[in-house]
Amino acid sequence: MIAYELISKTIAPLHKNDTGEQALTMMSIYHVKHLPVVEDDLLIGIISEDEILANDLEKEIGSYDMMENKPFVKEDDHLFEVLSKLGEQKLSVIPVADKENYYLGAIKQEDLIHYYANSFSFKEAGSILVIQMKRINYSLAEISRIVEEENGSILSTFLSSTDNSENVMVTLKISAENTNGIVASFERYGYEIKGSFMENEYIDTLKERYDALMTYLNV
Repeated sequence: MIAYELISKTIAPLHKNDTGEQALTMMSIYHVKHLPVVEDDLLIGIISEDEILANDLEKEIGSYDMMENKPFVKEDDHLFEVLSKLGEQKLSVIPVADKENYYLGAIKQEDLIHYYANSFSFKEAGSILVIQMKRINYSLAEISRIVEEENGSILSTFLSSTDNSENVMVTLKISAENTNGIVASFERYGYEIKGSFMENEYIDTLKERYDALMTYLNV
């Protein structure tokens, strides 16, 4: 999945001659805290609700000091690049531009989360396994081999770590509903098991967290 395929059909950009008050109204309509700014179909930048409130609402946003703020993704950037930019910049919306910097549309954080939640085997039946290891020892091929030896298969993975930590946490979605044999194999190979969840035990907690996130994002 690339950025162009994720563009929202409901988001319209701001123009340099829009006032701060008009910009805030559009953000309220779209339930976002950021919007792209264009001029003659070229992407100029992106402005936030906080930036607008720090200026005169009756003035045109083109007069604000936000034009240096220009995070965006290219039309052929991968989904993971889009996620990375949204996370790094803490954006609710990110613009998409072509190679000539012409504005193509915008991707809403909300839509991206919905897409991600319905993709990458999240709906597949299975179990969740969380393991910890030294970063230097991480090998997805080795992890897959251990799972497959116990007649399981990995449906999706998620890697996380804290800053300056030598350890990584690997969350696995596994096709097997009973992970006892897989857990025993990981422990035999020296992996530290941080959590093991059957799908029916985990899904309610996962749904609660997802619903809480959607509420936080004002969906």
